[in-house]
Amino acid sequence: MKQQIILNLPVKDLEKSRAFFAALGFTFNDRYSGENAAFMHIVGDTIQAMLTTESFFASLIDKPVVQAKEANEVVICLSCDSRGEVDALIAKAVAAGGRTPHPPEDHGFMYDQGFEDLDGHLWNLVWSAPEA
Repeated sequence: MKQQIILNLPVKDLEKSRAFFAALGFTFNDRYSGENAAFMHIVGDTIQAMLTTESFFASLIDKPVVQAKEANEVVICLSCDSRGEVDALIAKAVAAGGRTPHPPEDHGFMYDQGFEDLDGHLWNLVWSAPEA
């Protein structure tokens, strides 16, 4: 059986969030998208995110929806093929309206930096040297 990981993320404005992630180069599957959700490919067809309106997300759970700009439960970490890819994706995120919560960290064998999306979800981009 082919396994998938699907992250469900509540967003305030679905169209703005979709445009933000499209500006970073992520693609969407309109077959599984609609007025309350957008199905986004993160890594091929095995890791995706379902961006959902906050009201739809709330209908799926029995607890309050956390406001990611106020508190975080998770940091989504994506590996990159190079330092340049980390920097390029960070630049795209900032240009699309995101922000960087900290400067890049260069450990020689590993390089990373994160960005906060429009709703405050944290994404960390990391490159590690193959020998590491």
